[in-house]
Amino acid sequence: MKDLLHYIDPFFGNGTIDLPKPEGIAATWFFIKAQTGNTHPGASTPFGIISACAYSGAYPSGYGLNAPNTHGTPPRRFDRLVASGFAHLHHSGTGAIGTYYNYVRVTPLVGDLAQLGTLWPLEDESASPGIYAATLGGTGIRAELTTSLRGALHRYTFPAGSRPRIAVDLSAGGIDFPGMRTLPTATDLALVSNNAVHGSMDMAGVRVYVYVEVDRATAGALWIGPGRQPLGDTRTLALAEMDPEAFQPFGAVFDVASEGSPVVHVRVGISLRNVSQAQRNARDTAGLTFNDVAEQTETLWRRGIERFRVSGGTEAQRETFYSALYHSLLKPANWDGESPYWDGAACYLDFATLWDQYKTQLPLLLTFFPGRGCDTVNTLLSLAEWRGSFPNAFILSDDLDVFDDQARALAHYAIADACYRGIDGIDWLRAYNTMAADLRHPRNRDFFSAGRTEPVTHTLDLSGACFCTAHLAQKMGRAEHYRALMVHSGRWRAVYDTTTGRLVPGRYYEGGLWNYSFRLLHDMAGRIALYRSEDAFVTDLDRFFGYGQPPVVQPTDPADRDAMARGFALNRFEGYNNEPDIETPYAYIYAGRPDRTAEVVRAGMRYMFTTGRGGLPGNNDSGGLTSCYVWNALGLFPVTGQPVFLIGSPLFDSAELRIGNRTFTVEAADNGDDCIYVQSAELNGKPIDRAYLTVDEVIRGGALRLRMGPKPSNWARTERPPSYPPTTPYETGA
Repeated sequence: MKDLLHYIDPFFGNGTIDLPKPEGIAATWFFIKAQTGNTHPGASTPFGIISACAYSGAYPSGYGLNAPNTHGTPPRRFDRLVASGFAHLHHSGTGAIGTYYNYVRVTPLVGDLAQLGTLWPLEDESASPGIYAATLGGTGIRAELTTSLRGALHRYTFPAGSRPRIAVDLSAGGIDFPGMRTLPTATDLALVSNNAVHGSMDMAGVRVYVYVEVDRATAGALWIGPGRQPLGDTRTLALAEMDPEAFQPFGAVFDVASEGSPVVHVRVGISLRNVSQAQRNARDTAGLTFNDVAEQTETLWRRGIERFRVSGGTEAQRETFYSALYHSLLKPANWDGESPYWDGAACYLDFATLWDQYKTQLPLLLTFFPGRGCDTVNTLLSLAEWRGSFPNAFILSDDLDVFDDQARALAHYAIADACYRGIDGIDWLRAYNTMAADLRHPRNRDFFSAGRTEPVTHTLDLSGACFCTAHLAQKMGRAEHYRALMVHSGRWRAVYDTTTGRLVPGRYYEGGLWNYSFRLLHDMAGRIALYRSEDAFVTDLDRFFGYGQPPVVQPTDPADRDAMARGFALNRFEGYNNEPDIETPYAYIYAGRPDRTAEVVRAGMRYMFTTGRGGLPGNNDSGGLTSCYVWNALGLFPVTGQPVFLIGSPLFDSAELRIGNRTFTVEAADNGDDCIYVQSAELNGKPIDRAYLTVDEVIRGGALRLRMGPKPSNWARTERPPSYPPTTPYETGA
C-alpha cells in the first residue's frame, strides 16, 4: 500500500486559485474573498509550536508572491518566489489577522552582513510533511528545515571553499508591508558563547523568549542598526523602550569554520516562559541528526494521517484529500506548559479564526484526536477564567478584542462538542460555570433583556450558546438552569422575518443575510416552520445555491472595492471561497432533500478544490476550509454544538476512520462521479432511512454502508434530524 504521506502536498493552496472551470450550479456561486488559500509549505509537526519556512515578507504568511488583498485575484508583490532567510511561527491560511509572527529569521551567508535583506530566488523547492528545502539562487547554499515537537533544526550546505556565516535577525516580525510589521518594543539579548545567543523580545505585547545555537561556529557577535555592523566585544544588548519611529534591527552573527564539512546545523527554540525553556526547546533535537529528526516528524504525521484511510476515487482526489487533511492538522499550536498567563499544562494557541474553525476544524480535532481536544477545551476554560470571558481568537497578541465583530460565544459550541463525545480530562462543572459566566458578561445584556443583540448573527451565536450550555446544565443536574437556558435558546426567532422566513436586514460579517439565513440552528424544525411549507424552504435554498440561475463572472480586480457589495446583492452561496455558509448545503436534509445536499457538496468538491498551489478556492483560515473538504469527502458532516453528524455524499468508495481504539467505516457501493445519490443505507447491518447519525453512533465504532446511484431516491425523505425547540426536553440520542 502506498505510504499515505506521499499523497500530501504542503504547497497545496499556496498560490492563486487554479480550479477546474465550474459548470452547473457551481458556476453561479460568487467568490467574495481573496482567491488564494494563503497556506505555507513550511516544516511543522502536527499541531506543533514551530513552523520553519522561507521568508519573503509576502502577505499573509511571510511566504509566497502576494501583496495584501481581501478579495479578487491576489496582486503580486514578487514575480518569482524569493527569500531573505528562513523564519519561524506562521499563521496558516489566514487573511488580515493583524499580528503575523515570522519571528527569528535565520539567514545563511557567504559574505558580510550587508547582504542581509537580499531577496534571493528560491530554486529547487521541495516540501513533505516535516521538511522544507530550497536553494538560495546565486549563493549555492542549500537550505533544509525540519521541526521537532518543540524546536526547529536547520541544515545548510555551503558551496566548497566558501566562508560560511549564519546571521540571526531577532528583531524580525510580521510581513513587509506598511503597518503589517511586528516591531519589538523591548529586548534583552545575550551572546552566551561563540555559537549561541539567547534573549527575549516584546512582540505585540507578548514576551517571546528565544535560543539559537549554531554548530561548528568559531566566533559570534551581536549587531544592531541598518548597517548591521558587529558590536565587537559587546556580549549583551538591552533596550527597555524601543521607539517605533527610530526602530533599528538587531540580532547575532556567527562565523563557521570553513575547513571540514560544508554542512552547518542551526537549532532554534522559542518559549513564552523563559530563556531556559527556549534553550530546552531548541535542544529537543540535540544528539540527533537532521535525518533522525525528520524521520521522527514524519512518524508523527503518519500516525495522525493514518487515522483516515480512504480507498477508491482517483489519485488526484486522494492527493487533494490528504493535502487538505494535512493543512487541517497544523493549528491550533500545542504550547502546553508555555502559557504566559496561567499556570497549568494545557495551552493551545493560534485560534486565529475561531469563527471558521469551530464549524469544521475543531470537530475534526475533537472527534479524531480526543487527547488534543481535551487540552483545547481546558485551554479555552483557562483563557476565559484569566480574561473574564471567551474571546473569538487567541493568538500571540495582547489585543484579543479586535476580533469581536466576527462572532460571539463560539467556545461554547466546542465545549459542548467535547461533552457529546465524552472526552476525558475535563472538569464539566468548571466548564458549565465558565460558560454560564460568559453568557452573563455585560456585552450580552441586550440579548437577555431585549431578546436580541447586534450584529444580527450574534443573536444566533448566543441562542446556540444557550443551547450548548443547557446541555451541560442538564449534565450537572441543574434543572432550573437547563429550562431557563432552553428558553433563551429560542431567541433566534427575534432576528428572523416571519414574512420571508429569512433573517432581518442588518450588519453582517463577510456576507449578507442570505449567507447566514440557512445556518444549521439547533431548532431547524422551528426555523423551517417560518415558511408556509418545507417545499417553500427548499425553493429558497435552491435560489441561494443558484439552481436555474445564470453563471456569474468572478471578480478578479482587487482594486474593485465594490466587488463584495455586488456579490452580496446576488444573495448567493459563497462557493467555499469563504466560511460563513459552508455548512448550509446540509440544510436541505432537514427538509427531506438529501439529494440536493449531494448535488451541492459534490459540485463543491469537483469544481472548488483541486491539487497543487492553486487547489483551494479561498483562504484556508487555520484549517476551516480544508477540514470542510475532509468532512464532505468522508460523507459525514458535524453539526457543531449538536450531537449529530449529517450524511452527505462520500467521495470515496471506503473510508476507515480510527476514533480512539475503535474504527468507524463509511462504505459507498456503486459510487462514482455520476452516482452521487444515496439509494439506501445500513448502520451496522441494519437498514436506516435517515440522513444523520448521532455522535454516539459514530464514536462507538461500526460501519455505515451506503448504496449509491445516478438518480435521486426516496431514501431519508420522511425522517428528519433532531431539532431542539425551547419547550422540548433535551435528549442526547434523540
